[in-house]
Amino acid sequence: MGKKILIVDDEVHIKMLLEQTLEELEDEHGVELFTASDGEEGLDLIRSEKPDLVFLDIMMPRMNGYEVCRTVKEDKELENVQIVLLTAKGQEVDRKQGLELGAVRYMTKPFDPDEILSVSREMLNF
Repeated sequence: MGKKILIVDDEVHIKMLLEQTLEELEDEHGVELFTASDGEEGLDLIRSEKPDLVFLDIMMPRMNGYEVCRTVKEDKELENVQIVLLTAKGQEVDRKQGLELGAVRYMTKPFDPDEILSVSREMLNF
């Protein structure tokens, strides 16, 4: 089974940048990429696809990243989903809240594509 990565962000250019960055893993390892534009759509995709890794924006309409993260972590069927929170807010209190909710990483925007790749490789054991 190939690995799956989901990108959840309401900013189109961020989503595209992440997709372009992660296409390298698609080519090398057959990773499947999925995208969602808000928290609700993201949560639906997490439930249906059970991605191995989710890059999840915090500030989004309909359902924010914290709410998505909490919901995923409370669901036993989704316990293997690893979440990396992405945010423009780099404050310690935000990071702490994200990690307490079960995110494995917290990355601030603008992010370094190389860092996104290395975190992905690490999380997916490539």
